[in-house]
Amino acid sequence: QVQLVESGGGLVQPGGSLRLSCAASRSIFSIGAMGWFRQAPGKQRERVARMSQLGFSNYADSVKGRFSISGDIAGTTLYLQMNSLKPEDTAVYYCNADPPFNSWGQGTQVTVSS
Repeated sequence: QVQLVESGGGLVQPGGSLRLSCAASRSIFSIGAMGWFRQAPGKQRERVARMSQLGFSNYADSVKGRFSISGDIAGTTLYLQMNSLKPEDTAVYYCNADPPFNSWGQGTQVTVSS
């Protein structure tokens, strides 16, 4: 089982940007497709971005055009660049395989507020 550790969250004003990172204990390319997920208070966890092993990406409609998923050349870090952040983006963000493993990391909190 691969270990995944998310980081990079924080408090940002509406319209701001954040870059989340997900450090993997081994190459994410060996896992398969990877995704970024988020869970807001009182809501179900949802996938916001997905990247296939071939590097193709797709996004939830709510973040399309604002978020971008990528991975480093070594294949051990997954990123989520988030621009034009909105208050409704406030959530705990997680990375995981897609479909996800049963276990989840601690996630990283993103709060968008003025």
